Amino acid sequence: MIAAAPPVLDQGCGSAPVLRERGQREVFCGLTGIVWLHRKMPDAFFLVVGSRTCAHLLQSAAGVMIFAEPRFATAIIEERDLAGLADANEELDRVVRRLLARRPEIRTLFLVGSCPSEVIKLDLSRAAQRLAGAFLPDVRIVNYSGSGIETTFTQVGALPDIVEDQLLRLVRDLGISNVACLPARQSRDLPPVGPNTRFLLAQPFLGDTAQALEDRGAVHLSAPFPFGAEGTTDWLHAAARAFGIDEMHFRATVAPGRERAKRALEHSRAQLEGKRIFFLPDSQLELPLARFLHRELGMMPVEVGTPYLHRAHMAAELAQLPATTVISEGQDVDRQLDRVRASKPDITVCGLGLANPLEAEGFTTKWAIELVFSPIHGFDQAGDLAELFARPIRRRDVLRV
Repeated sequence: MIAAAPPVLDQGCGSAPVLRERGQREVFCGLTGIVWLHRKMPDAFFLVVGSRTCAHLLQSAAGVMIFAEPRFATAIIEERDLAGLADANEELDRVVRRLLARRPEIRTLFLVGSCPSEVIKLDLSRAAQRLAGAFLPDVRIVNYSGSGIETTFTQVGALPDIVEDQLLRLVRDLGISNVACLPARQSRDLPPVGPNTRFLLAQPFLGDTAQALEDRGAVHLSAPFPFGAEGTTDWLHAAARAFGIDEMHFRATVAPGRERAKRALEHSRAQLEGKRIFFLPDSQLELPLARFLHRELGMMPVEVGTPYLHRAHMAAELAQLPATTVISEGQDVDRQLDRVRASKPDITVCGLGLANPLEAEGFTTKWAIELVFSPIHGFDQAGDLAELFARPIRRRDVLRV
């Protein structure tokens, strides 16, 4: 059969105990999600209310975009702001007015919270409401938090345009015509959401987004995430079942992409099959990626750590992992590194801050950040996704010869 049957949720790791870690963390800064939204929404501007460190981080994450006229900036919180000697709201209002006077093409302005703005308890939600009163309807002003204190990496799950186009084309080919993606490419072009809305999550770190949609009456379609041939098929199948699409039509529609993906995966299978992999928590992509690597490439996940485990959204992923897999939530860096050393995996997926020390100890690592920002969803990216894991192992093998 082309379409895999829905996973049985009482198998695999679906009911396994979760190791909960609450210690020192080394995680992904949520501010870097601006890089996604920056390229997705060309009429929007992102004003980070933070420190000079926040500004340097964004410039590094955004790469060459800093040499163009960027659509992001940092309103710097100085020492006197932290000490409570200045009115941060007055400063923020002044920066916003100057920005909008200089950049009249801005249609949506995001006020982005950071660790420093959290420290001084600056209420950006209230600031956005206050400023919106002065600039609507010309400019919509909203806020969200990228603070590492409040969250790690979440809620900004924009797909690259080419991947979004591929998935939308497949859904429409199934016969589902009234379909849209969030975030929209034009910041004001938002689809209506209500009780007749059905939605699929393309990213695993969208808990708050899903809750906001459900609060409007929308219904979440539970499915594995669209990584690999199987994952993408099951993701599309959830939509097809929800809209009563004929099963034969579904199979015929997905068959070409599925077979292309399966052929592309064969290139990396020799390097990955039978290899043991350890995921340190970083981006919440860990569980679906572990499922993909295990089910479609024969890898054995030793431990899969995630910053936050949403059991409902991850049910299909957990059910397809081997029962021997250790599932951990949260982080205690020292304890998790001890388990890496004890288990000696063939490859460890981790943040930038841990990769070099582990490599120095002789471990093969994969940067989690590359998995976050690379096009990895859907049939046509399946081979590239597998290659991201095969390449470090291939490099290790060459160096050992």
